[in-house]
Amino acid sequence: QVQLVESGGGLVQAGGSLRLSCATSGSIFSIYRMGWFRRAPGKEREFIAAIRLNGGSTYYVNSMKGRFTISRDNAKNTVYLQMNSLKPEDTAVYYCAAQIGAGRNWADGYNYWGQGTQVTVSS
Repeated sequence: QVQLVESGGGLVQAGGSLRLSCATSGSIFSIYRMGWFRRAPGKEREFIAAIRLNGGSTYYVNSMKGRFTISRDNAKNTVYLQMNSLKPEDTAVYYCAAQIGAGRNWADGYNYWGQGTQVTVSS
């Protein structure tokens, strides 16, 4: 079992920045990749980015490149999502997720999910 807890969400003005954190616990050794997703009101869940814990290689959806950066601190068992130049359309609940084992796509096949953290960007 893997437990994920997101933090760092909040209310920010357009153009501002936030850094989300995802603390992991449990069977951390089994995690292959960590990903960030979001769900805006009335929309489907959307993949943002993912990072491989061993080696740190990353993958981003094209629309998020340049503004969002995923990183990890293996010593702290934490994955981060730095979000810059935020826009009102970035308002959503942001989730981190853990992928167990290799052989899956970057954007799907995640096994464990956090409870989410709300990000609200005001105009």
